[in-house]
Amino acid sequence: MKTVTLNSGHQIPVVGLGTWRAKPEEIENAIDAALEQGYRHIDTAFNYNTEEAIGKVMENRIRDGKIKRGDVFITTKLPNVGNRSRDVEKFLNMSLERLKMNYVDLYLIHMPFSFFGDEESYAPLKDNDGSVQLDVNANIVETWGEMEQQVEKGRTRSIGLSNFNMEQVERICKSCKIVPSVLQVELHAYLQQKELVEKCKELGIVVTAYSPLGSPGANQHFSSKYNYTIDDFPDILGHPTVQNLAQKYSKSAGQILLRHSIQRGIVVIPKSLNPNRIKDNINIFDFGLFDQDVQALDALDRGERGRIFDFLFFKGVELHPEYPFKHRFIENTLKSM
Repeated sequence: MKTVTLNSGHQIPVVGLGTWRAKPEEIENAIDAALEQGYRHIDTAFNYNTEEAIGKVMENRIRDGKIKRGDVFITTKLPNVGNRSRDVEKFLNMSLERLKMNYVDLYLIHMPFSFFGDEESYAPLKDNDGSVQLDVNANIVETWGEMEQQVEKGRTRSIGLSNFNMEQVERICKSCKIVPSVLQVELHAYLQQKELVEKCKELGIVVTAYSPLGSPGANQHFSSKYNYTIDDFPDILGHPTVQNLAQKYSKSAGQILLRHSIQRGIVVIPKSLNPNRIKDNINIFDFGLFDQDVQALDALDRGERGRIFDFLFFKGVELHPEYPFKHRFIENTLKSM
C-alpha cells in the first residue's frame, strides 16, 4: 500500500476505508473484506457509532495473529458536542475504549463549531423549534492546545482538523506547538478545493478527501434522519466524462475518480459495504490518467456549488461564529429569495 509521510513523521496509507452510515454488523463485514484486500487505513469518528465494531474486528484479527496493531492506521474524531478543551481527553478516552486500543494514529477535531450535548446520549441538545443549542464560547485554539497534549501523552500519534476552512486552519497554525498533520474535507470532482489543497501543501498539511465519490446515498440519509434534502444532489459517478474515461481505461467510474484525487497528492477514504467495490477502490495503483484526461476531470469542478455537506441539516448551525461555510449559506439564502 502506498503511503504519504505526515509532518509528524508517521506514514498514512493513501487509500482508506470510510465507515460513516453503516450498521455495526455491516461495518464488521466491510472491515474484514477491506483488510483482506490490503487496506491498512480505517477512518471512523465518535459520531459514526462504528468504533466498537472496528475495535471488535481488530481485536479478533490481532488475537488470531492475522495482523498487528501497528500495521493499521486508525483515524477517529472529537465530536462537536465535545469540542472544548476540557472535553478532549474524555472523548478520546471513550473512543479508545470503544476501539479497544491504547492509542489512535490520527485524532481530528471533527468540526470547528460546537454544540451542547446530552450527557447520556451525547446527541446535540435542541431547542423547542428544533434548532441545535450552540456553544458559541468554545475556543478552537484552546481545544487544539489540548489536542497537542494528547500527542504528548501518547494517546494519539498525529492530530489534525476536519471541515475547517482556510482561515480557521491558518489561525490554528499561527498559535500551535504542533502543526496539524491532516485536514480532512469533502473533496471530489465537483468540489476540488484547489486553493485549499495548495495552501495546505505550503503548510505541510496532508489533505484527506471524504466522500471522494460524491457520497451516493447521503441524500436519503439526510432525508430520513434530518428531514433535509438537497434538490440537485450530484451523480458524479454517472457523469458522461467519468463514464467515458472508465470505458477508455477499462476501470470503474469510482476508480477513475479516486485515481484523479491521488494523482493530486490527496489521501482518499471512500466508504463502501460491497466487497467488490471495496476491492475496486484500492486497486487504483496499476494505471495513471493522461494529462488531457486529468484536465477533463479538473473541468468538472463546480466550486462551492458542488458542496454536499454544508451541515445545514443542523438547524441554526449557520449562526455559530465558527460555521466554516458562511459564503455558502449566504449564496443559498439569496437563491431562495
